[in-house]
Amino acid sequence: MPDWGTVVYLYDGSFDGLLCCVYESYTRHETPVDILSADEPQGILYPTREITTNEAHAHRVYTSLSTRISSEAEELARLGFLTCAPDKAMLIYRFICLGYRYGGKTAQMLTNSTVCALTNAVKSLLNERHLLTGFIRFSEYKGALVAKIEPKNFVLPLLKAHFCERYAEEHFLIYDVTHGMALIYTPYKAEIIPIEHLQLPKEDETEQQYRKLWKQYYDTIAIESRYNPKCRMTHMPKRYWTYLTEFQQNSSEAYKIGNDTNYPTLPEK
Repeated sequence: MPDWGTVVYLYDGSFDGLLCCVYESYTRHETPVDILSADEPQGILYPTREITTNEAHAHRVYTSLSTRISSEAEELARLGFLTCAPDKAMLIYRFICLGYRYGGKTAQMLTNSTVCALTNAVKSLLNERHLLTGFIRFSEYKGALVAKIEPKNFVLPLLKAHFCERYAEEHFLIYDVTHGMALIYTPYKAEIIPIEHLQLPKEDETEQQYRKLWKQYYDTIAIESRYNPKCRMTHMPKRYWTYLTEFQQNSSEAYKIGNDTNYPTLPEK
């Protein structure tokens, strides 16, 4: 007979599916040793239980987050699911269990390792969302705006409102390379769908001219005597440079300061 005291839950990878794991845990009076989604590598030594996503069960658990714990706890659990925190499913599960035990003060229990880890993961998510609202660069392809990003966290749901409001009359697409997902917007309709690979056509002359103008603007406003690469790395982390138009290297426009080849440099004047 399997030992259901050391069972691993398998769910469909959705937030509702995770909430159903919480529901099953409480109704069965068992604590899973791990919660894994279907797309995670599995070499499991423990017995497993497949948890079917049930909308009513998920809604019941989700409602309990604000009524039995707090609205802050509900937000932490919801945003926590978008983070890249290791073992985020078990992290959120343990956080919800703590919430059922300690109530409204749970989100402030930062000395607790689970609450601290979830809070820090959500802070990282929100910081990345904030940075990307300024770091996304669109290119125009036949009337549509397209941008690529490579975030650690799944930020597209959090970027949706910002860009849909800002470019309400445009057609645009933001492709998340890390998660293979894309935010697609046509006027007043947006959706996030999976896209495994996005192959873009070569930029036309107009787009190339826009990129040249943008780089010229970026170089023009720079003050060479105040060049501080460490400060720039703080405000503009290097991992975002890949898709920033002003940092995309062109052999005729690339430049260097001294022997430092790790940073984009000012053009020769």
